[in-house]
Amino acid sequence: MAERKYVLTKEVAEQKLQRLALEVVENLEGDDAELIIIGIRNSGKVVADKIGALLRLHLTVPIKIVSVILNKQTPKEVFLSEPNLDFNNKNVIVMDDVVNSGKTLLYALRPLLYFQPKKIQTLVLVERMHKLFPVKSDYIGLTIATTLEANILVETKDGEIMGAYIE
Repeated sequence: MAERKYVLTKEVAEQKLQRLALEVVENLEGDDAELIIIGIRNSGKVVADKIGALLRLHLTVPIKIVSVILNKQTPKEVFLSEPNLDFNNKNVIVMDDVVNSGKTLLYALRPLLYFQPKKIQTLVLVERMHKLFPVKSDYIGLTIATTLEANILVETKDGEIMGAYIE
């Protein structure tokens, strides 16, 4: 087994999450609308849970964390963990572990099309520079240039981010 080439250690990932949370707090300061955080299944949900916990230390608005489930290769169907959620006049942040082409983030927005949110933003722990879809990440922990063949995986264990490595 080849040794993993880490681009983020557990400690650096935690620092990035702290900084991302503070950026969100700064951006939402003075806004009294409820915040809904949507974590994209698995590692994206871990990022959402971690950021949500940090935001609760600084924001007084209600914060709800839900997850979106979709097949990242063929995202024809998109499901929310709370299907009857009302996004009208709410601030929404869609979160994922890694954004590559932007396809997953784009499709994760599908449930929001039937509502009028106050604001929709995106947050990713790691952004690769291979955009194929018109999705801009508003909050980015780490931007990295890789080859198209390389894959970045965020390693999680028991709700904690252990690091991120190039595969």
